[in-house]
Amino acid sequence: MEVTERKFGCQSMTGRLRRVLVRPPAPESWAAWKTYGWRGEPDPAGLEAEHEAFRALLEAAGAEVVVAATPHALDPDAMYAYDPAIVGDDGAVMLRPGKDGRRGEVDVMAADFLEAGVPIAARMEAPATAEGGDTLWLDESTLLVGRGYRTNDEGIAQLARAVPGVDVVAFDLPHMHGATEVMHLMSLLSPLDADLAIAYPPLMPVRLMELLAERGVELVEVPEEEFETMGPNVLALAPRVALALEGNDETRRRMEAAGVEVWVYKGDEISRKGDGGPTCLTRPLLRD
Repeated sequence: MEVTERKFGCQSMTGRLRRVLVRPPAPESWAAWKTYGWRGEPDPAGLEAEHEAFRALLEAAGAEVVVAATPHALDPDAMYAYDPAIVGDDGAVMLRPGKDGRRGEVDVMAADFLEAGVPIAARMEAPATAEGGDTLWLDESTLLVGRGYRTNDEGIAQLARAVPGVDVVAFDLPHMHGATEVMHLMSLLSPLDADLAIAYPPLMPVRLMELLAERGVELVEVPEEEFETMGPNVLALAPRVALALEGNDETRRRMEAAGVEVWVYKGDEISRKGDGGPTCLTRPLLRD
């Protein structure tokens, strides 16, 4: 495992992943699965085993895995470490989740960041809401943001002020199944390289499709039957090296046909029941 001197800096979605924060499922946190809208009751032993195997894959890819240790036991969604913050070149921007039950995660993650040597660059304040899953670095100076039920206009405005020098471009997200079921920007799109992304075009905003075309970003299209099983939710481990949830076989075939090396993980408990794919399970801290 390579440990670098630099601790943070992640204004990229596809540079080689060098350092990443994850939060294992806390004992008893699974008991609140209905309250948090999970699709089914998780098996505690399965949660732990799958998350351990997931961490091992990240290490095998060459990343330093930082395991969050600040207690936060009653929220099963806390395992989805991508949402409470983003990490840029100046440090972490602490967000304010649109899902009420997740707002306690922000201070917990801030403590984890400080332990990991990541400074807090900014904090979002009410009435703003924003979740990490609605943010996506197109390049080091362009941050895409989805405006939906979890991220509001004030959240986008505060985010823009928190990342000076960055062009923050917002897009309306589809209503889909409504406010009770998560629909993030990254439910639709995940970068695989500077000029390649995986996406589900039928629900993509027109202006976003136009922007990607203008920037020369080609799309690997997820088939309809694999959209709701998180086909578009893919974590780039390096340019054209991706970690994906197993079972989306046609999506995997299409990525490989585009020259992408695809790693897969088992996520029956940690992903499918809580609707959180490989990106959701991580908070990248440092990329090349």
